[in-house]
Amino acid sequence: MSRFSKIALIAAVVVVMGVATMGVLHTSSADAGPGAQAGAEATPIPVTVEPVSRQDVPVYLLAQGTVQARNSVAVNPQIGGQQLLSINFKEGQEVKKGALLAQLDPRNAQANYDQAIAKLRQDQAALATARSNYQRSSDPKYSLYVSKIDLDTQRNTVSQNEAQIAADQAAIQNAKVQMDYTRIVSPIDGVAGIRGVDPGNVVTTSTNIVTITQVRPIYVSFTLPEQNLDLVRSAARGAAALEVDALDRVDAHTVAQGGTLDVIDNTVDSATGTFKLRSVFVNEQGALWPGQFVNVRLKLRTVAGGLVIPAQAVQRSPDGDYVYLLQADQTVKMQPVKLAGEVGESHVMVASGLAAGARIVTEGQFRLKPGSKVKPLKPGEVAAAPAAPIAAAH
Repeated sequence: MSRFSKIALIAAVVVVMGVATMGVLHTSSADAGPGAQAGAEATPIPVTVEPVSRQDVPVYLLAQGTVQARNSVAVNPQIGGQQLLSINFKEGQEVKKGALLAQLDPRNAQANYDQAIAKLRQDQAALATARSNYQRSSDPKYSLYVSKIDLDTQRNTVSQNEAQIAADQAAIQNAKVQMDYTRIVSPIDGVAGIRGVDPGNVVTTSTNIVTITQVRPIYVSFTLPEQNLDLVRSAARGAAALEVDALDRVDAHTVAQGGTLDVIDNTVDSATGTFKLRSVFVNEQGALWPGQFVNVRLKLRTVAGGLVIPAQAVQRSPDGDYVYLLQADQTVKMQPVKLAGEVGESHVMVASGLAAGARIVTEGQFRLKPGSKVKPLKPGEVAAAPAAPIAAAH
């Protein structure tokens, strides 16, 4: 057989097979008919349905905030020109108020103190002599032998020596203070940072020994838009302090709970249109750290019996938000709703458009249109697989 004959034979076989296939499809389509197609369209669409529930809903304002130490003190020597003998704290450890942080060479201060003590004793002896002379000269037995000028001089000498004693006591107190300054102690409870100088160096009053930061309690500062100012101030006038929670950067988990609003700043920043707020946390476990970035959740109030639905039930259109509402005849309709805010991470509160107990579609909406027949399922329930068709006997 020639090459041309082989090609012609293959083409003829292909044409015959195509015609046969079209005939089978036409026969199947004719057998199905309009009734079968309508039946397919009338098959209920399985969807997950949940009722609208009532629950107490907290109302929050969200903001970004920064953790700040309640107190932060840079510890510097109060006397200069002394050698630093020792560092008595461990960097990063907690220290108590009054704890010894560092020791300066106390010898100069001790010498000045001893000198002031010696001067006091010298002047006390002079005062005793002056008082004795004055008392003797004031005795009536000797009044005839002492002139009035000498008596006045002796009285003034006593007064001068008494004044010198007072000056000596002040000098002693000053020397004692200077000697105490050689012991550098913590002014607050807090956490010691990294030291700024090593033992052996001669320090000045500008030398930073260490910075102490107070982390228990601790502040979290944040800002809110000025349109929330009246809302926050009204809520803050209540009997209880407003609650504040701190969350991590991505709101994945709560870093610290139980904070309270401490102060609302007295001005609005005209450049940014925001106002500052500060909250305080006990921070007993040390979860918050100075300089840390957090997201802040400020609780304004609690709405009693709010209408709550899953957030995934809400659909959006150019005309606004809506949900698919299940009707008594197992069909659905588009129901416009207005939302009042988020409830946790998975639900929203409805301001209007729904009633408690109404059943709404939460899964499977993409297959729906108004009037669609549905098969309602409970959350987590799976629709049964359709039964296989039974072949007709010939």
